Amino acid sequence: MQYTQSEEIMQKSKTYIPGGVNSPVRAFNSVDGDPIAITSGSGSVITDADGNDYIDFVGSWGPLILGHAHPEVVKAVHDASEKGLTFGASTDLEAQLAEVVVDAVPSIGMVRFVNSGTEATMSAVRLARAYTERDIIIKFEGCYHGHGDLFLSKAGSGVAELDESSSLGVPKSVISHTVTLPYNDAGKVENIFQLKGDKIAAVIVEPIAGNMGVILPEEGFLETLRNMTEKYGAVLIFDEVITGFRVDYGGAQKIYGIAPDLTCLGKVIGGGLPVGAFGGRSEIMKKMAPVGTVYQAGTLSGNPVVMSAGIATLNILKNERVYKHLENMGNHLGTLFQELCQGMSLQVPSCGSMFGLFFSSSAVHNWNDVLSTDLSYYKKFHLLMLSKGYYLPPSPYESMFISSSHTKEDITGFVQTACEVIQS
Repeated sequence: MQYTQSEEIMQKSKTYIPGGVNSPVRAFNSVDGDPIAITSGSGSVITDADGNDYIDFVGSWGPLILGHAHPEVVKAVHDASEKGLTFGASTDLEAQLAEVVVDAVPSIGMVRFVNSGTEATMSAVRLARAYTERDIIIKFEGCYHGHGDLFLSKAGSGVAELDESSSLGVPKSVISHTVTLPYNDAGKVENIFQLKGDKIAAVIVEPIAGNMGVILPEEGFLETLRNMTEKYGAVLIFDEVITGFRVDYGGAQKIYGIAPDLTCLGKVIGGGLPVGAFGGRSEIMKKMAPVGTVYQAGTLSGNPVVMSAGIATLNILKNERVYKHLENMGNHLGTLFQELCQGMSLQVPSCGSMFGLFFSSSAVHNWNDVLSTDLSYYKKFHLLMLSKGYYLPPSPYESMFISSSHTKEDITGFVQTACEVIQS
């Protein structure tokens, strides 16, 4: 494949944009590659500036559950745009999408829309702290909750130790009340609550860890989070920015039967446009201004174009056949990997239309397990798959996604090619 136009576009971008990208992972640094510039997408296929086509398993990092440029979503966006892009005022579309979300997720009594997953998680934590009148936030290694300062920390040396910043520009004081624990370690969750339970405002977690390559919760882990937060009066926050409406219409919480106090959403509920949301028990949500005194605002929050795209997307997802197709494609992918890659050091964890690839002979349960996999091989694997027409995340730590536009042929070709590349 030729990448002349992509190279020219990226060189120009680097003149005006730091690193030439508006999100670091797009720079392909994690795979020692050169980024490609995408010009269009349709269904399961994207096309770059040089006219190369790829079967896409990134899906804009998860939002495009229906594939690229789904005609009903595009029409909804077009119709809304003709009436005005934004008003900075209330519209009926906000209420419509809110009703759909509340009806779909039983733990959500009220919801507020924002413009990104980061805004959603930051606002949810602020609300939890105000509601409990406490400060400490518990998070987990490998779970990504956006780029808010309080989340950019890494684990300290002891369970109860305060964390250190993992980004320049974040003062230690900002993350002085953030404690990071190993994902899937219920024992350490119990220990920290026994030590500091009366000071813990909230536990925030990805119920399915989608930012370290898809790691499923072990039996009892989420139940422990629910039990401990209830026992000590803390707020349980599920970050379902990725999993919400992706793994099931009611999210991961429906699959595992755990009702959090607050839920953060994004990606799918915007149909491919910038969006975020947080919602939960009405008792807690009523602490938000203008009803309560917890401040949050956004000029473009709930704008009609995004709301229209979200409504169109979720209305399509109400049809059970969509999730059945996604489930069938996911099962087909898993079965083929077992058949064709048998004996290889490869793990393919999945849930519905999310899956990961770990080059390891052992199952992966947490962040340390991820770091022990062959991360360096993913660089070679990514480059070879790209050259064969498959667009995968340019990072070994990210989820891959199947859309309703992917066909059995797409999945079969991908797995066959992947296994051939691994064997070569």
